[in-house]
Amino acid sequence: MINISHLKINSAQADLQITFEPENNCQYSFEYLRVFSPKKEKDSVEIGKFSCVFHKKLVKLLNIELVGKHGYRFIFDDNHSAIYSAEYLYELYQEQNERWQLYLAETNASNKSREASINFKEV
Repeated sequence: MINISHLKINSAQADLQITFEPENNCQYSFEYLRVFSPKKEKDSVEIGKFSCVFHKKLVKLLNIELVGKHGYRFIFDDNHSAIYSAEYLYELYQEQNERWQLYLAETNASNKSREASINFKEV
């Protein structure tokens, strides 16, 4: 079982620092956490064995709520929230390089972007 002893949101650096017991310090960008949210979305894209979303370069992590034994609810400024278990967060840490490189390759190979998108609706 994987345990988290400390979570620290660093808004200035746009990252989250997590300390897994025993004293394994990890760092995640908000974009990375949002892109690889465990919650499936209608606009998510399968990349290899991963599912992710695009246009999240400037997303902010606003809050983290403890959800009992299930994990932590991450609340982002794009109105998205999802529950991240300690096991999933550790998996994201272990696979960070592989996932990020696949994401960047898919972004470059498609018409997708990391940049924020604005949806205009005709009224």
